Amino acid sequence: MSLHPSLRTKPSGLNQFRTVLKRSERIAMLADRGDFSEDDSPLGLVKVGQRRLVTKKKKKVEEAGDEAAASSDDS
Repeated sequence: MSLHPSLRTKPSGLNQFRTVLKRSERIAMLADRGDFSEDDSPLGLVKVGQRRLVTKKKKKVEEAGDEAAASSDDS
């Protein structure tokens, strides 16, 4: 029987963005924000939002323009 493509593991699958954090990671984020102190209980923590930042890639046209400028400087 074959394996569904969505269930296959890839080497890059380990580097994917995780939206679910471990308790220690949540405590560290709350401590950075100042919402958690040493006296607080580690049980019943508030939700901690995880946001993925997506950056746009530069256009290839700009790169081609930079190469043309560099070749004209060499002449």
